[in-house]
Amino acid sequence: MTPLLDTVLGTADAALRTLFARPHATRAAPPPAAPAGELSEAERREAGALMRVNHVGEVCAQALYTAQSAVARDPKLRAHFDEAAREETDHLAWTQQRLEELGAHPSVLNPLWYLGAFGLGLVAGRLGDPLSLGFVAETERQVEAHLDGHLDRLPAGDTASRAVVNQMKLDEARHAAQAWSAGAHELPAPAKALMRLAARVMTTVAHRI
Repeated sequence: MTPLLDTVLGTADAALRTLFARPHATRAAPPPAAPAGELSEAERREAGALMRVNHVGEVCAQALYTAQSAVARDPKLRAHFDEAAREETDHLAWTQQRLEELGAHPSVLNPLWYLGAFGLGLVAGRLGDPLSLGFVAETERQVEAHLDGHLDRLPAGDTASRAVVNQMKLDEARHAAQAWSAGAHELPAPAKALMRLAARVMTTVAHRI
C-alpha cells in the first residue's frame, strides 16, 4: 500500500468512525463533584442543547486533527496530532453519553460540521507546521473560553455535565500548551477573528439542530 493511499484510507476511516460509530473513551467520564439535582424540563432541554454544541465541537476536533495529521510534514508532529485526536475521542464519548442521558440528540448537521472543520485543518496544515500548531493553540484557547461560558449556563443541578465540561476545559488548556511547546506561531488577528465568527455560527446553529 502506498503512503498516499494509506493516508486516504486512514482519513476516510477516521471520518466514518467519528460520524457513524459509537466512540469508546479510554478514560471513564469524570465523576460529578456533588450529587445531581432534579432538573426541570426546561433545564434538561437547555443542558441537552449545550452538550449538543460541545459534541459538535468534538466532532470538529476530530476532523481538524485528522486533516492536520494528514498533511503534517514532520512525523513527530503527525504523531502529536494523532495522539491529540485519540484523547479528544474521550470528549466525544463523554458528550455523546450525556446527550443520551439528557434525552437529547446530536446535531443532524454533524457531517457538514466535520467537512468544514476538515477543510480548515487542511488549509492550516498547508501553511506549514508552526502555523498549523498556532491554529491548534488558538482553537483550544477559544474552546476553553467557550466551555467557561457553558459552565455559567448549565443548570446548577446538572453536576454530571459540569464535571465533563470542567475536565474538557483542563484538557483543552493542556493541548494549547503542548502546541506552544512544540513551536506554534501566533496567528494574525484577522485569522483569529474569522475563527471566532465561524465558531459563533456553529454554536448558534448546533444549539438548535
